[in-house]
Amino acid sequence: LDKTIRNRKYRNIGLDEKIRYLGSENMAKDDYFVIVLYILSYLYKCLKSGSTVDEEILLLQRYPENIEESYIMYIYDNLYKERYIDGIVIKKRSMIGTNKIQIVVSNLKNACITPKGIEYLQENSVLNKIKDTVKDIKDMIPFI
Repeated sequence: LDKTIRNRKYRNIGLDEKIRYLGSENMAKDDYFVIVLYILSYLYKCLKSGSTVDEEILLLQRYPENIEESYIMYIYDNLYKERYIDGIVIKKRSMIGTNKIQIVVSNLKNACITPKGIEYLQENSVLNKIKDTVKDIKDMIPFI
């Protein structure tokens, strides 16, 4: 619940406020933009090297923080909707007895970064701020 509340608040702030927030060296490893940087950097590395995508890495099973699966699916859903990644299949289904929608991502082995995703990775000021300010970013995201 805390993540949900924090993410709702975070989505409603402007870019300047996000950048100020990201200036903190103690930024959470479960922050949306840190995880996006991790995923896109990994996919870009795979594209450039011709490597096969490792689904364990994309599912954050080797990530230094335990991330809730629904949060991971939310991130993939948005990366796909924004056309930063391609090759995956997104399905949404209603959870019986609730008003919630479950996001299911499949075909991660076919995931690839798009030119728009590469541009976002290279040009996005928020992601660049993360690279510049987060302590031990190279240990956490060795692909950058």
